[in-house]
Amino acid sequence: MVSPKRKQQQIERQLIASLTDACETAKAEIPGFSWLTHDNGNHEFPAGLRVTWIFDTQANLDRALASGDDHRMRALTRVALEETGIDPQLISACLQFDSEEACRKARNGDWLARLAQIRRTRH
Repeated sequence: MVSPKRKQQQIERQLIASLTDACETAKAEIPGFSWLTHDNGNHEFPAGLRVTWIFDTQANLDRALASGDDHRMRALTRVALEETGIDPQLISACLQFDSEEACRKARNGDWLARLAQIRRTRH
């Protein structure tokens, strides 16, 4: 029998692989998209899961959202969740967008602090 901690580690590894695929797809399709990350904060997994899609500039992020590219990012995230066995209904609560430019302005490029700040304002 697999321990709950070991099972969560397996899910985490699969999630990383699936999100990496989503990231590479988005880099090829969405102008200005740079990278994505995920975290769970101090919350129970997967209920506390956050997937953050990060653009190079705020202008590119705004353009992507205005042009509907967020639908593609949502679809890619949904696939990653489904491949991992995580309920895709969590997508509305777990998805967020940001930019390198905004992080530099708000936190001098410190992404750990920036993600913690975003989490506090959205939880």
